[in-house]
Amino acid sequence: PAPAVAAPAVPGRATPAPAVPAAPTAPVASAVPAASTAPAEPAGSGLGSARFREVYRSRYAYAAGSMFQGIASTDLVVRMAGAGLFGFFGTGGLPLSGIRAALDDIGRRLPPGAPYGMNLLHDMTDSVGERATVDLFLRYGVRYVEAAAFTRVTAPLVLYRAKGAHRDPGGRPVAVNQVLAKVSRPEVARQFLAPPPPELLDRLRAEGALTAEEAAAAAALPVASDLCVESDSGGHTDGGVALALLPTFVRLRDRAAAAADGEPVRVGAAGGIGTPEAAAACFLLGADFVLTGSVNQCSPQAGTSDAVKDLLAGLDVQDVTYAPAGDLFELGSRVQVVRRGTLFPARANQLYELYRRHARLEDIDARTLATLERGCFGRPLAEVWDRTARHYRDTGRPEIVHDAERDPKRRMALVFKWYFAESSRAALAGAKENSANFQVHCGPAMGAFNRLVEGTALESWRRRDVDAIADLLMTGAAEVLAAAR
Repeated sequence: PAPAVAAPAVPGRATPAPAVPAAPTAPVASAVPAASTAPAEPAGSGLGSARFREVYRSRYAYAAGSMFQGIASTDLVVRMAGAGLFGFFGTGGLPLSGIRAALDDIGRRLPPGAPYGMNLLHDMTDSVGERATVDLFLRYGVRYVEAAAFTRVTAPLVLYRAKGAHRDPGGRPVAVNQVLAKVSRPEVARQFLAPPPPELLDRLRAEGALTAEEAAAAAALPVASDLCVESDSGGHTDGGVALALLPTFVRLRDRAAAAADGEPVRVGAAGGIGTPEAAAACFLLGADFVLTGSVNQCSPQAGTSDAVKDLLAGLDVQDVTYAPAGDLFELGSRVQVVRRGTLFPARANQLYELYRRHARLEDIDARTLATLERGCFGRPLAEVWDRTARHYRDTGRPEIVHDAERDPKRRMALVFKWYFAESSRAALAGAKENSANFQVHCGPAMGAFNRLVEGTALESWRRRDVDAIADLLMTGAAEVLAAAR
């Protein structure tokens, strides 16, 4: 359903909240590549950066961000493209074969050259996999990448950005590939706002991955074309506050642009955007675009289970919390997850505390171990270790098993991390017999959106097509800003 547009605000009169479509009397079908009809010049199309809309070929300065393991699915990016909008596919946690299958699926369903993006998730333990993913993107002609979880600029990322770079007839450096970097720390942002490190360009040129012309042009370009400031969001988060982060990053961009002669990097905002008011606030703070995540997870196009979507549609703003991150368990990194209806946060925090206090599994008291086997793992820990070791051997990483067999603390970490992987699998599959352990990454924006659409056609997640969510947030943001003038 196309969102209704409220009447213009009357000066001096209180303006109601942005309009949300009323519930229809007859069911509305949700066909996946077909998109809802949008007005030719919808309210909201003038917000943010016109250059962002031009480069990403989107009606709005808006993008649907990636969510791991294909939760931001091929259905999502196809639906967004069909509606004149932009979305990123979530590659995190997928093998290279799964990413290739997604690219093939998108290629079959979208016309040549249609805009869509792919996530490039940094893995500090697997530079080979990162390079293989970039090589795959280049072979498929992927022109837009969302770079996430990077703490430093890497050679594969530089290769992606620099490939095809050249000078235009006027001598200005031009990049073929766009990198939208999600960042939450100024020291990381500075790396993306600067040109690639010369030693990385030299290495890529020496190995034949870049031509001299590509390397020379890339040396005059920032690593990122777009910088997305990630505030407190679902999943991995530093718990940042947009009110502090966004103006800081805009100033960093402005200083970097003053010292360069190319096109300035666009700065956008992500995290906590679940209402028109939140999107409007981001634009007021200087954002060139906004990027959404949690709200798109509760849509027909999201690649997760109906059980998870039912859970998400019932959340309020307080129904999320923090838990250890499975992929960075030993480092104490945190993710924001659903708290209501699942025991995952409490159990995950218990596992991390046990890991901090003990040197090996055998040091944990028998009663606690029995509780873990019954509640968290559903099987003996010896069986969990056997499955874990078999996984690493089958995926060509036997050295991880060898190290863990010599280091009891490492072995304990791998056993505990099995729980995090299994809790994600259970949620994605909708395994109701294991619903107490569902791990669902989500921020409070989901609860805010639920309150926004309560009593309307979008109260049911089955009507929340991702383009309808975009239309509602962006047209509503325009109304909020118009009323504030």
